[in-house]
Amino acid sequence: MPLDIAPFQARRTRLLATMQAAGGGVAIIPTAPEQLRNRDTHYGYRFDSYFYYLTGFREPEAVLVLVAGDTPRSLLFCRTKDMEREIWDGYRFGPEAARETFGFDEAHPIAELDAQLAILLANQPAIFHSMGYEPAWDNRVTEALNRVRAQARTGCVAPAQIRDVRSLIDEMRLIKDASEIATMRRAADISGGAHRRAMRATRPGIHEYEIEAELIHEFRRYGSQAPAYGSIVAGGANACVLHYVENDGLLRDGDLLLIDAGCELDGYASDITRTFPVNGRFSGPQKAAYELVLAAQAAAIAVTRPGAGWNDPHDAATRVLAQGFIDLGLLQGSLDGVLESGSYRQFYMHRTGHWLGLDVHDAGEYKIAGEWRPLVPGNVLTVEPGCYIRPAADVPEAFWNIGIRIEDDALVTDSGCDILTAGTPKSVADIEALMAETA
Repeated sequence: MPLDIAPFQARRTRLLATMQAAGGGVAIIPTAPEQLRNRDTHYGYRFDSYFYYLTGFREPEAVLVLVAGDTPRSLLFCRTKDMEREIWDGYRFGPEAARETFGFDEAHPIAELDAQLAILLANQPAIFHSMGYEPAWDNRVTEALNRVRAQARTGCVAPAQIRDVRSLIDEMRLIKDASEIATMRRAADISGGAHRRAMRATRPGIHEYEIEAELIHEFRRYGSQAPAYGSIVAGGANACVLHYVENDGLLRDGDLLLIDAGCELDGYASDITRTFPVNGRFSGPQKAAYELVLAAQAAAIAVTRPGAGWNDPHDAATRVLAQGFIDLGLLQGSLDGVLESGSYRQFYMHRTGHWLGLDVHDAGEYKIAGEWRPLVPGNVLTVEPGCYIRPAADVPEAFWNIGIRIEDDALVTDSGCDILTAGTPKSVADIEALMAETA
């Protein structure tokens, strides 16, 4: 399917307008470099999210330059056509085809960037750049700035300000447009199918990595380019390690399996966590703890709506969890006492969500002027309470090594939120019924 360039052009136009309102200047936004894995073998290439958000261009060795002035312009610097390299590495657009395909005003060979920057920055009031993220690019921008300063006796004026371009783009990325939402829905559907496949395939006596392979198979089968992050496939006590990634343990009868995995589709992440019994049936303590986490998630989802503060879902989930820990005999005291002391953190030590988009922990601040940011339509966030019960002298043994997290992706709408991952089973009855099916 041909790339729809309209959303990318619209984002460039919006950023140029924001830059113009701030007084104008030149933005420099490079993509990510290729990285060696070892010797002459590279890691699989993944473009920079900020660059891709504005261009749709996936090749390495590329830079976007935006000029906000009387005549706003977007310029791409990229690799030239090289038939010899294409034999080895695959197709390259080259400047001319890239300009036509992606809707830039101009496109030039990447080798011309440094010389062009000295021209483009002349007599501009500001440089919009992400200072501090990439030292090599900080040096390159500084060198370009100094070349302009060296022309001072000719009457050329160098930019007097350096502004953070990422902070401007972050505000744009926080509100997803229709094309982004459509891609994220599709990514959520693919990931949901992978979780259902994993549930059907799970049984005692196999390894965590075998289930990870089922997830990856389903991701690629339906067009995802890669996992959005390192998949967590954690059986038994491993589920109590929040960022467990070894995925080499044996799945045992009577244990739970926690899977935190999502695919990336056309740059956009999905992020789902499900927890279920290896043998297909929850034990009594497992069911009690699981339904507590499920109730906490329901409370968080209920307050995920426009106007709510970012932290409201976390507060709602934490209250339910804290009371549940008391009811299960895991904690002692009153609800207010447990919340005030923070003793609930023995079993629940992370936040209830994060922004989601081009990055699995997506761009955007969570507070504005010291206050939690209000949610608005178009925000996409995860809702992921959990409980992690490690062995301890004051913890009933029946609950030892129970690790549970339930995570869904929520799109804030005009009236509430739309759970993009709702098709992935999470009730006890639905999970047990699915696992009873033949893999």
